[in-house]
Amino acid sequence: ITLFCYWLTAVHHAVCQMLGNPEFPLLSKEGDVTIGGAFSIRSKISEPPLSFTDTPQPLTCSSVNLREFRFAQTMIFAIEEINSADTLLPNISIGYRIYDNCGSTLSTMRAAMALMNGQERTVGKTCSSKPAVHAIIGESESSSTVVLSRTTGPFKIPVISHSATCECLSSRKEYPYFFRTIASDLYQSKALAQLVKHFGWTWVGAVNSDSDYGNNGIAIFLAAAMEEGVCVEYSEKFSRTEPEKLLKVVDVIRTGTARVIVGFLAHVEMNNLLAQLSLQNITGLQFIGVEAWITADSLVTPSSFSVLGGSLGFAVQKANISGFSDYVLKHFWDMAFGCTESYQDNVTLSKPCRENQDLLELKGYNADVAELRYSGNVYKAVYAVAHSLHSLLKCAGGQGCNQNVKMEPWEVVEALKQVNFTTNTGDQVWFDSTGAASARYEVVNWQRGPGGAVQFKPVGYYDASLPTGKQFLLMTEDIMWPGGFPQMPVSVCSERCSPGTRKAVRKGKPVCCYDCIPCAEGEISSTTAYINYALCPEEYWSNPSRDKCILKSVEFLSFSEVMGIVLVFFSLCGVCLTVLVAVLFLIKKNTPIVRANNSELSFLLLFSLTLCFLCSLTFIGRPSEWSCMLRHTAFGITFVLCISCVLGKTLVVLMAFRATLPGSNVMKWFGPPQQRLSVLAFTLIQVMICILWLTICPPFPFKNMLHYKEKIILECNVGSVVGFWAVLGYIGLLAVLCFVLAFLARKLPDNFNEAKFITFSMLIFCAVWITFIPAYVSSPGKFTVAVEIFAILASSFGLLFCIFAPKCYIILLKPKLNTKKHIMITIALPGI
Repeated sequence: ITLFCYWLTAVHHAVCQMLGNPEFPLLSKEGDVTIGGAFSIRSKISEPPLSFTDTPQPLTCSSVNLREFRFAQTMIFAIEEINSADTLLPNISIGYRIYDNCGSTLSTMRAAMALMNGQERTVGKTCSSKPAVHAIIGESESSSTVVLSRTTGPFKIPVISHSATCECLSSRKEYPYFFRTIASDLYQSKALAQLVKHFGWTWVGAVNSDSDYGNNGIAIFLAAAMEEGVCVEYSEKFSRTEPEKLLKVVDVIRTGTARVIVGFLAHVEMNNLLAQLSLQNITGLQFIGVEAWITADSLVTPSSFSVLGGSLGFAVQKANISGFSDYVLKHFWDMAFGCTESYQDNVTLSKPCRENQDLLELKGYNADVAELRYSGNVYKAVYAVAHSLHSLLKCAGGQGCNQNVKMEPWEVVEALKQVNFTTNTGDQVWFDSTGAASARYEVVNWQRGPGGAVQFKPVGYYDASLPTGKQFLLMTEDIMWPGGFPQMPVSVCSERCSPGTRKAVRKGKPVCCYDCIPCAEGEISSTTAYINYALCPEEYWSNPSRDKCILKSVEFLSFSEVMGIVLVFFSLCGVCLTVLVAVLFLIKKNTPIVRANNSELSFLLLFSLTLCFLCSLTFIGRPSEWSCMLRHTAFGITFVLCISCVLGKTLVVLMAFRATLPGSNVMKWFGPPQQRLSVLAFTLIQVMICILWLTICPPFPFKNMLHYKEKIILECNVGSVVGFWAVLGYIGLLAVLCFVLAFLARKLPDNFNEAKFITFSMLIFCAVWITFIPAYVSSPGKFTVAVEIFAILASSFGLLFCIFAPKCYIILLKPKLNTKKHIMITIALPGI
């Protein structure tokens, strides 16, 4: 019963009581609504030993960070500016609670809990009260911001960062209540790769902070660099608490061959790296920086310019906050710290600053006030919160705000998603779907000013909202390179290949490391080419130096070359000889030897032979559509006419011999009309074949680029292969038939016998054309045409000499044998 009563008493007097001591803000002011702030005003922390046997001692912070201190000043300045204005939250005062997290995630956790809980030791019977602040401005570093956002996230308190750029914070699933007035590193990392590629640096080193900010940022850069064709010699990382790893990184930088270093580092890590590089006198490197350190005034020391002079990087755009300079240098010291200093009769009178005594060394500090970059983001963040509160409190112009509205943190989050306003500095503020601002950066260069002071000179800009190809604007002529040299440094694994050579990647090395080997035939490379090498177009070929493409030489059998001249000469000789024989036969047309051998067929044969010699000329010269059709059809028809005449003469011999037999009446069936009709019939068949060939698929000029790589063979494509071989096959069929008949008649009496000469001529004709087929198929280029012409001339000369040479011999040299008496002598044959 006693225990039960004690329990009832305890429940009756139960309160929500804080365990331990409350965390007090470094700077604070009460107001109707309160905004929290978390900055690394002091950057070093001394952690007490954690023995877990006693209560840990309070954390000790030291080393004032001037830039972070100015962020806190900016936040207070923006709040005071809003409170003194009538347009925004007219009858509402904004208070603030600013905590110093000392650059430690452990302190960030303590600050987050303090901002949510407040400073009261007891809050009544229940602990489920509203947070002490409506929104939190901070942190500066991504890792601390991740801790802050994860801690306050379950309570739906909005966090607005001014410089946390880690892409990991873009996830609305993990960080639904996070906003930032700066762009994600996704854009900066890709822009870094484009910047490196722009200057032709294909061989770079990479160093990053071993944190969420550095690891995520460098991962995006490495992927973007690979897409841009930039090779990374090494990628090293270290943390501010790992001096051993830092020494290893410095050693890698010293021994590496890359002259360009991409430093994706927070300003604390960059400060540590700079100290070691200066200590070991590692200079002359081209550093490419990120917004976290490229304009950090804390890096400017007497020895830092020898290491970082000429550095290039992306910086947040400057902000021109009216009145802020006076506030920082004068008003802030008097109002915020209560430390005044006056001079009377050369005697200094001062009021001690008590807890803030370590800040007295900042008094009179006016450096870098003009470099308001992140301070402008803090300014925008405060105004974004003010605009969201303005809409939630239903503020009107002359009526003020409704002070009875009870705001929940998640309502502030929703209002922040809708804000879209323009600040006094002219900057438009709005948040995209990831809670970030648009990506706009200045490209700055570390240079010496006129007085020798280090200045961060803008040499260009990058705007991700612009179309592709217009996002970058660089004024290269304004850039000062490391060592003060006007020449841009070179950082490549292998020098650019000279014209006429191409890259051959070294085995086991990145693609940027290669050897230069001569280009193959048909390939070129030049200094203006954007690719390793290029294949020449189909009708072009590489010149001997392999640095440009020239038109391929066109090859065809022309009248001007030696081979063409020789073939024309023999063709014309054949025509002349044939004409001379025809003239001789015409003169001696009444002699027995001419009349006895069917003079009409002889003259027709001589005419067809003339055409055969002349048709060989159509094969010489540049092929055209008409010449291709003419050469094959003329050749086919004239040769059939020629063979038909020879076949007719052979049949005449056979019929003449049959007519001498008793009772034979065969000659009346094969007289001159029948002979002419047979020649016409045989020729018409070939004409019909040629007409069908030309109608269905005629020959056409063709550029043969397959046989030779370095030249074009201009030739006639036969079109229909069936038509071509049908023409040749028909000629061959008549030639074989003529040869067989002549062979059968070769032993007839000499007085009538022309058959043995026809046999020899057909034997030559068939031998030539049988040999022609494999030679035609295997001969390259213009030699194919030469072989065809040779076959035409050889077979034509064979017919001319074999059939007409014996007769001409008798007519010219043996006129005694050219008599009727000699012709009429008969020789008795066996069996007759």
